[in-house]
Amino acid sequence: MQYTQLGRSGLKVSRVCLGTMNFGPVTTAEDAHVIMDAALGHGINFFDTANVYGWGENRGRTEQIIGEWLAQGGKRRERTVLATKLYGEMGDWPNEGKLSALNIRRACEASLKRLQTDYIDIYQMHHIDRNTPWDEIWDAMDVLRQQGKILYVGSSNFAGWHIAQASEAAKRRNHLGLVSEQSLYNLVERSAELEVLPAAQHYGLGVIPWSPLHGGLLGGILKKQAQGDVKRSTDGRAKDMLERLRPAIEAWEALCGELNEQPADVALAWLMHQPAVTAPIIGPRTMAQLEGGVHATEIALDAEVLARIDAIFPPKGAAPEAYAW
Repeated sequence: MQYTQLGRSGLKVSRVCLGTMNFGPVTTAEDAHVIMDAALGHGINFFDTANVYGWGENRGRTEQIIGEWLAQGGKRRERTVLATKLYGEMGDWPNEGKLSALNIRRACEASLKRLQTDYIDIYQMHHIDRNTPWDEIWDAMDVLRQQGKILYVGSSNFAGWHIAQASEAAKRRNHLGLVSEQSLYNLVERSAELEVLPAAQHYGLGVIPWSPLHGGLLGGILKKQAQGDVKRSTDGRAKDMLERLRPAIEAWEALCGELNEQPADVALAWLMHQPAVTAPIIGPRTMAQLEGGVHATEIALDAEVLARIDAIFPPKGAAPEAYAW
């Protein structure tokens, strides 16, 4: 496994991040424990979750599953860089969501309890809170850091302007500020290249792309359909876009065939070739998918292949040139 620094921080993380959103709703606790053990065995030390995972009445269940796994010992906690998120509503009473100082404190305590740990490595804001001032947010995060309950702060689903706002506010307070941004980014959805990636590079954030296969669209969907795996290959984000993008997907799968690599693995490898990207998030349902994510770190794409990929999935351009001359 390859490792890299998370943004400008001194923290070393694996080039792929284990996503846990399926733990509970899709993957049983027993299978999730097997997957996490296998991930550590492959050298993946970076795990991502959120307090709302489990969803609906089961919000928090994913963190509980991870906590039960960590409680087994065997240096699982010591070997894991653990990232979780807050923002989503955890109940129907006021102040059970978003980024008020009150919710930041309560949400952190609740996550620590579910995760059965005394600290969180990277505490991420799952979304921008347009109603809470940055001084309040950073003050609450400062308290958690001083108490040793969190080590680093990250963001998720922030625009470039939000990254700038948060970073400048932190700078005024002599706070380390954001070290990571978790963003929707893949070959189909390249909008992050306009402003999020440049902002992340400027302020020293490591980018952690989520949905790297765009809901399965980049994971060999046409081949799966040909093999009769229709339901899985037309679920989620892929469903509405497949017909519109069919020519590009056909060219994509043909190129991956020339490379003798699985499309999903090449899609992950492509992300690792992009500036500011630290580790795409993978959410394996099977051991084969986990091993594919590990293999992606070994795939080198030369300039010619990268240019061919850009021809299939053209970049959005660069800001501000993409908006104005």
